[in-house]
Amino acid sequence: MTADVFASAARAFTRLVQSLPASAWDGPGLGEWDMRALIGHTSRSLITVSTYLRTPATREDVSSAVDYYVKIRDYMSDSGAAAIVERGRQAGRDLGDDPVAAIEPLLTRALDDVDGAGDPLIAVIGGLGIRLSDYLQTRVFELTVHSLDIAAAAGVTIDLPPEALEAAAVLATRVSVALGEGDTVLRALTGRAPLPHSFSVT
Repeated sequence: MTADVFASAARAFTRLVQSLPASAWDGPGLGEWDMRALIGHTSRSLITVSTYLRTPATREDVSSAVDYYVKIRDYMSDSGAAAIVERGRQAGRDLGDDPVAAIEPLLTRALDDVDGAGDPLIAVIGGLGIRLSDYLQTRVFELTVHSLDIAAAAGVTIDLPPEALEAAAVLATRVSVALGEGDTVLRALTGRAPLPHSFSVT
């Protein structure tokens, strides 16, 4: 089921990129990224699945998708953020002269690699070992959230798959609980109080 949701989110991202007006590619993206870098960063959710499936892990360091984000949060605070920004920019450059055409092969490769892969332990960022099924949940989150970012930056609408939105929202809520912010999120979701300025679970 996780693989199906990943495929749904990945296809939605690909359709969005293919529908963007040409002028959007030279415009702003998110934070320090222009649109090309934002899309490049998001495309890494396809690239890393294929790459990490070729790097098996010998132990399980990360027990769930929630645990992944808790650990990545620590990594980000230890100067990892700058590296992520630069990887996004490089991924954008790697899309080449025809970035729209470059996305489809990344999608096809990722889906083909996941198909029949089972649920192996793979080594991801920092050499951490995690089950493929758990890592795919994090990719659904990234693809879904950044598809929203891309659509907002380009000023276009997007119809994301309900299953991807649900998976991303549930994961975000679970991460908030793990970070001790579950009450903050629950109060916001039930209209009791707004989220604090710049609040994020990632």
